[in-house]
Amino acid sequence: MSSTARQTLAQVFEGTGDYRKAGHILDTALIALIMLNVIAIVLESVPSISKVYYPQLLLLEVISVAIFSLEYLARLWACVDKSKYAAIKGSNAKRRLHYFLSPLALIDLIAILPSLLMFVFPLDLRFLRVLRLLRVFKLTRYSRAMQLLLQAFKDEASSLLAAFFIMSVLLILASCGIYLLEHDIQPDKFGSIPAAMWWAMATLTTVGYGDVVPLTPLGKLFGGVVTLVSMGMVAIPTGLLASSFSEQIRKRRQFFEDAVHEQIHQGSLDDSQRLHLEELRYKLGLSKLEANKAIKTQLNQRNSHLFCRHCGKRQ
Repeated sequence: MSSTARQTLAQVFEGTGDYRKAGHILDTALIALIMLNVIAIVLESVPSISKVYYPQLLLLEVISVAIFSLEYLARLWACVDKSKYAAIKGSNAKRRLHYFLSPLALIDLIAILPSLLMFVFPLDLRFLRVLRLLRVFKLTRYSRAMQLLLQAFKDEASSLLAAFFIMSVLLILASCGIYLLEHDIQPDKFGSIPAAMWWAMATLTTVGYGDVVPLTPLGKLFGGVVTLVSMGMVAIPTGLLASSFSEQIRKRRQFFEDAVHEQIHQGSLDDSQRLHLEELRYKLGLSKLEANKAIKTQLNQRNSHLFCRHCGKRQ
């Protein structure tokens, strides 16, 4: 009975099989609760609102922590029956340890840990109150777009590190250069290389706050060169992420098209195959329009091979 309940719970969390609709409803409810928590935490920082509605905000926090804690424990218990962890050889404890150390599980833990610490230690831990805003990262579990972005970061990690390394070198060079040119004229603003890094950071990121600017002709020329160089450097990480994000979407569409191609038999799809493809579509985060287009394209391609294009008879 326990194993059956655990398998059912795992299917609900994965949104597969007969529990696809239940999983979708659960995800929607948790997303709404997370957004409500974020709004409440932001409003709690306003003294007038916090003073008047403190009991209601505290009640919402207690209920939310209880729900998130129950969700966390339930996912930890049922993870051994999820397809990703069921394939791991070894005991259930080993599978649960793999899940416990996964990024999504750590995010779930971080979402409830600050509040649990606040309840255990009766102190005014303001930084823990702010850390509750990290609860918004739980949305990465339910948002397919966020999962695509995280995968893009993972795939381009080495390229991004290389780009940030080059930007760090430019930051140091720009700070040293402006320090040599301006520290005698503006010792209060460019009195040291660390102080000059504020100007270098604002210039390299093309923000240009204007609170610290070079005054000497050579300093202005150097600042212009740094600004021109930064326009190309800042665009590199953006371009890498945009390209990787687009590639992730293309891969998911191609994966779905390949799955449709494998499921098609005799030029048609039965109800079980369509259900399987619908579950796959939901997991991949594709829209119904994209999925229907892929299915229609594959069906047309398969049917074009089943019938003679001259006489129209089945080959």
